[in-house]
Amino acid sequence: MSVMIPAWVNGQLVPVEKLKAHQDGLLHKAVSVFMIYGSSILIQRRALAKYHTPGLWANTCCTHPFWDEPAIQCAKRRMKDELGIADCQSVFRDTIEYRADVGNGLTEHERVSVFSVHVEAPPQMMLNQDEVMGVRWVNYHTLKAEVQNDPDKFTPWLKIYLDQHSDSIFDADLLNPAAP
Repeated sequence: MSVMIPAWVNGQLVPVEKLKAHQDGLLHKAVSVFMIYGSSILIQRRALAKYHTPGLWANTCCTHPFWDEPAIQCAKRRMKDELGIADCQSVFRDTIEYRADVGNGLTEHERVSVFSVHVEAPPQMMLNQDEVMGVRWVNYHTLKAEVQNDPDKFTPWLKIYLDQHSDSIFDADLLNPAAP
């Protein structure tokens, strides 16, 4: 079964098969979530069976909404589908557009609704092994250093978010090096 996602073709938003959107480098809608606990961010390692960027570390959750699916509903759906986390209180942070080569002739050209979820304690998770092969909590500043020192372990979009959009995604206290 093919998944249809919202993409712009000749300036008009239409449903396009997900793989075709990536093959043709079409601008399409996406959703990204960052779960934050104190000064740490939950990152996921993408499953090896993913058709692009397998085995790379990404933000907590990233996906494409179905045609006519609101971004906030998509964020909640995929947090549950990928990580087994239900009932998150996602807060809209920004809309970010980027274009990145993701290998094998595929391009992510996304207009992303970015959300954050702040938690008081790390939630219980049940990872969907078809989507996620691992997760870990990492301090924001440690993550920035890891991306700088070993960029090939991370997805292009995570690198773009951290390098160009941290101020709009994260609260100032997380960005402060003195944060606990």
